[in-house]
Amino acid sequence: MSGTACSVGEMEDVRDFTISIPDATLLDLRERLERTRFARPIGSEWDGGTDPEYLARFVSSWARDYDWRNSEATLNRLPQRLVRVSGTDIHVIHVGARPTSDQAPALPLILTHGWPSSFFEFLPVIGPLTDPAAHGGDAADAFDVIIPSLPGFGFSSRLAAGPTEPSRIAELWVELMDKLGYGRFGAYGGDIGSHVTNFLGARHADRMIGVFTHHPNLHPDIDPAVPLSPAEERYLRQRGEDRGDTDDSYAAIQAARPDSLAAGLSDSPSGLAAWLIEKYREWSDCDGRLDSAIDRTTLMDIITLYWVTNSISSSFLPYRDDAASPSLPPVTAPAGLILSPEDAAYPREFAARTYRDIRLWRGPEAGGHFLALERPDRLIRDLRDFYRPFRATLAERG
Repeated sequence: MSGTACSVGEMEDVRDFTISIPDATLLDLRERLERTRFARPIGSEWDGGTDPEYLARFVSSWARDYDWRNSEATLNRLPQRLVRVSGTDIHVIHVGARPTSDQAPALPLILTHGWPSSFFEFLPVIGPLTDPAAHGGDAADAFDVIIPSLPGFGFSSRLAAGPTEPSRIAELWVELMDKLGYGRFGAYGGDIGSHVTNFLGARHADRMIGVFTHHPNLHPDIDPAVPLSPAEERYLRQRGEDRGDTDDSYAAIQAARPDSLAAGLSDSPSGLAAWLIEKYREWSDCDGRLDSAIDRTTLMDIITLYWVTNSISSSFLPYRDDAASPSLPPVTAPAGLILSPEDAAYPREFAARTYRDIRLWRGPEAGGHFLALERPDRLIRDLRDFYRPFRATLAERG
């Protein structure tokens, strides 16, 4: 893959990986940013998309102040691999738990991002999950953390065959975990990652210790034999009323005209920034103040990753292929579900139509769509609480 260097590991299908973006790629990015021709505003502030004044300041700082090499060096201190699964190279950050004196087995946990996210979303939780004692927690709550990039995102290649949809990705994750040496494991995901996690819990319940998400399934099969509760009726009525206020146009164009959109975003880094920044501001729990929820350097990291890997076009594949996704069967693996303000009215009985074994349910607290970035402490706490009861069984199985 262009812009990377990797060394062959002990297994042909599991190769060590080091990020090394060519200087020429970074120089080209900076020159493009410095030559940005900004569009004439149509709206005012944020009502027409990304605020033109905010974008101008962001682009200026991205060109003059931001240093990808700092972020690259930080990432390269983490163990990374390319894992070949069904003909596709999946980039994985794989950090084992810090060993404890009693050698209690760590719980393997795969974390799946969505769009427009990346592995950067999970960097704040790696230390507390793998070494809880060093972050004010109990060493017994340690996880082995596995963070794959979705196919076509970042350093992961596109699928070798078939549609890029959640049930297919779930199959890849099972194969990936096999090649990393794990039998049973836990899973967490948000956005697209939540759909992948749901299919893991539905189709591979025998492999799952439990599944966890802050984006519970919004479209369960409604069994007419189980009447809607008043809370469910209110929720569905409200969701229908809010549909006109929800900006789904981005998804429609990414599904229907991905190549036309990607042509502009792959050529203009400022255009790419405008397209992604808008989503981070709208979907974060930030009251319109994006920098209060997600720091600007992290945003630049995420957008730069899309740019240097030229992966914005392939990140649209889950939208293009959405119609190919099969119906979700009941999720029979133990489930942990927490809500953020964006799903505040979602009733537990509505969740029970999909998740047949809910072990943890917590209502909305602060935090938005990108929970691992916005409120990592909450996610860490809830993951520990959900998976803690399963650890005794894990220890018994060795």
